Amino acid sequence: MSDWKFYLYIMPQVIAGVLLLAFIVYWPGPWNAQQVVGSIFLLVGLGMVSLARFQLGRSFSITPQAKNLVTHGLYSRIRNPIYFFGAVAVAAFFLIIQRPILWVLFAVIVVMQVVRARREAAVLEAKFGDEYRAYRSHTWF
Repeated sequence: MSDWKFYLYIMPQVIAGVLLLAFIVYWPGPWNAQQVVGSIFLLVGLGMVSLARFQLGRSFSITPQAKNLVTHGLYSRIRNPIYFFGAVAVAAFFLIIQRPILWVLFAVIVVMQVVRARREAAVLEAKFGDEYRAYRSHTWF
């Protein structure tokens, strides 16, 4: 990856991280254990989403497309690390802001991600066949 493409990719991640840290630091009032744990999981979740997105490289797309079968890094263990760690980050954020009604939204988000993952799996299986089925058999979600 050329230098300018790397910086073009990493800058939104850095800006999001700085905004997140500012949100955490300037949250009004005292923090409880739930918010501290939520903050830790939020940082881990977002970091892992960024790592997964970086490892996906040019295979990333908004719509289901079968460019390459990525099986290294996080993808060697989890088929959909962006969805998984994104859900971790959302759940962590909901822990921080402590609004129980948002857990309904979380359930909707998880269902949407599972549907998206299934659509992507169908596209990958159609293109890569047995190679994808073998990969799927030794990875989680």
